[in-house]
Amino acid sequence: MMNNPHIDTEFGEIGADNSAIDQIAPTPTKGRGAVTNRTGRFEKHTGEAIHDGWVRDEELLSPPKPQTTLIKDTTKTIIARNTSPDVPFDRSINPYRGCEHGCVYCFARPTHAYLGMSPGLDFETKLFYKPDAARLLEKELRKPSYQCRTMAMGTNTDPYQPVEKTLRLTRGILEVLSAFNHPVGIVTKSALVLRDLDILGPMAEKGLAQICLSVTTLDHRLANTLEPRASTPMKRLAAIRALADAGIPCGVMAAPVIPALNDHEMESILTAGRDAGASLASYILLRLPLEIAELFKEWLVTHEPDKAKHVMNLLASTHGGKVYQSEIGTRMKGTGEYASLLKKRFEIMSKRLGYLDRRFELDISQFNAPLQKDGQLALF
Repeated sequence: MMNNPHIDTEFGEIGADNSAIDQIAPTPTKGRGAVTNRTGRFEKHTGEAIHDGWVRDEELLSPPKPQTTLIKDTTKTIIARNTSPDVPFDRSINPYRGCEHGCVYCFARPTHAYLGMSPGLDFETKLFYKPDAARLLEKELRKPSYQCRTMAMGTNTDPYQPVEKTLRLTRGILEVLSAFNHPVGIVTKSALVLRDLDILGPMAEKGLAQICLSVTTLDHRLANTLEPRASTPMKRLAAIRALADAGIPCGVMAAPVIPALNDHEMESILTAGRDAGASLASYILLRLPLEIAELFKEWLVTHEPDKAKHVMNLLASTHGGKVYQSEIGTRMKGTGEYASLLKKRFEIMSKRLGYLDRRFELDISQFNAPLQKDGQLALF
């Protein structure tokens, strides 16, 4: 660490010994969304990478790629509650903390700061999983005081992110919900949801399941950098088709809508979703709370430098001149002329395409705790 006084110049920082200290420009990592591992808001110290002459240029150009690490989460409860009027559910389940999809705009990123980690690359490479999720859920559903309401999944991190292929925590949760005849609503960016058609199909026949696929863009180039490890746009649309063919109520979400980047695609996304069989549609304006604002700015400067300033200025116009406002009722749709235009475009296109004007209604009346046998669910 250098304690020498320095002054800023157009060419970098000049220390007391007149040696140049160049800050190392962040380099994007292929397959990852965040450009850096920006320090979380609770940390006392921040760091910057500088070129002090001891590192070879080739090492700067080819830094080691961060690998995905799985960490066991020993949480004692599994159902998260909320009272926000901005969301249509009061309970949810998140079997994972962190998400390997790497969507740079993900509003869940700041939660990693609570764990002493970065909302940047740490969020998409250091993943916490809850191995006891299914058991904990059964325990909570069996409580005499439990009152059934639709359970939401995918409201924080994606329940079908890549590690679900092997850990199968989401599938275990669905098996419990199915056994209890408990309704579930799922939001995902992954075609992996089709793996669980054998559970979701029968639940849908009883009015107990609905799925929404989030489609951010139809541009493969943009999707590869914006949400690098999520299913491709075409695979998501194909998943909507397969779900609809299986009789599962399915919706499409144009989310997030990013001014001057993907906002022109709203009509195309809604049309593609309808053609695939979606019967419900929604959209959400980009939200940049806490650390996400700087992470997203880094991404823009790296991947879309010519649009960066315009994107941020338009976004600020929807939040009273600020990057983000947290007021309930407006944080997901924004205010001002630009936000009003988005809302009008969505309403006109939804009506033209024949989307339902209200959410699916799932049946909570069938909820019933199955008999226990040797301490296990009586599934058979």
